[in-house]
Amino acid sequence: MSKLPNVGTTIFTVMSKLAVEHNAINLSQGFPNFPVDSKLTDILQRIAKDPIHQYAPMAGYQPLLVKIAAMTEKCYGRSPNPEKEILVTAGATQAIFTIIQALVNIGEEVVILDPCYDCYEPPVILSGAKSVRVPLNDDFTPNWERIEASINGKTKLLIINNPHNPSGRIFNLADLLALEVIMDKFPNLILLSDEVYEFITFENKHISINTRQKIVDRSVIVSSFGKTFHITGWKIGYIIAPENLLVEIKKVHQFLVFCVNSVAQVALSEYLDLIDVTQLGDFYQEKRDLFRNLINTSRFELLPSEGSYFQVASYANISKESDVDFTKRLVTEFGVATIPLSVFNADKKDKQLIRFCFAKDTDTLTQAATKLCKI
Repeated sequence: MSKLPNVGTTIFTVMSKLAVEHNAINLSQGFPNFPVDSKLTDILQRIAKDPIHQYAPMAGYQPLLVKIAAMTEKCYGRSPNPEKEILVTAGATQAIFTIIQALVNIGEEVVILDPCYDCYEPPVILSGAKSVRVPLNDDFTPNWERIEASINGKTKLLIINNPHNPSGRIFNLADLLALEVIMDKFPNLILLSDEVYEFITFENKHISINTRQKIVDRSVIVSSFGKTFHITGWKIGYIIAPENLLVEIKKVHQFLVFCVNSVAQVALSEYLDLIDVTQLGDFYQEKRDLFRNLINTSRFELLPSEGSYFQVASYANISKESDVDFTKRLVTEFGVATIPLSVFNADKKDKQLIRFCFAKDTDTLTQAATKLCKI
């Protein structure tokens, strides 16, 4: 009997395969197609012959842990202890899996906000716990009354994703204050804050849980070097958490992966001295604005994109098809691969919305827009 009977081939795999088969432009999966910063690749090339190819320490390469702490202090004013409050992980997905396996017990509940990324629910099921899926509002803002109503004495974990995938929305200050009220009402509740797109925000800046003194000591924060530095194939991220929680997370981590790629950790520890992560939003805002301008004359209706590298659009003016059928036809007939949003909902609710990834070079975005404007 399968432990995950409802898990099959992901929509990301399906759409990317269709894109290859039909020679389509792939705006579906969330990975960049432009070069990595040459400063980073130069470091990688230089250190490749150094004696850095054996196991790294379980929690992470010590200089990298120190650099992460310094970056967190610079960006958020928080100074996590490098040895006791930071863990380097094999990407954010492994981080999330490890956190849930370590902290959630049989019979407990985990609140997940829909639409959500597909890596949240499986580890809850594997923990013998129950996932409680709570829909966001139609504009993808959180409904805090609905969220609070879903929490009870069995609720161990509340998972938030900010900036949000797939919608590209971000929490504002009122949202964080409402979250703090809920956390205060449920003193045993732990927050898992997925902040992998933390440095990719635009007009309004991301408010990290790292800055929220009232709840930071009950929060586990997940970040991603893969997303931040467009090196998704490196599969490297990190967790910041209070020592009492990280002790338990490390117990699972050491038997899941033990440690993370040593070469990548050494390279990133040097690279962090050379870059300013706060400038990343400007880089991606240019791409967002370019893509929005390019398809402004199309029949798609663009929703707000406040963060991440995703743009959600309604195709209601074009077709009444389901979003899954429409995205498949978009690949086969028009040569552009996207992602339907219904797959991110537990109830598969379909609001005729699709997600574009604009983390692509200018030629790719221009070619895709030309095709989309002809629909």
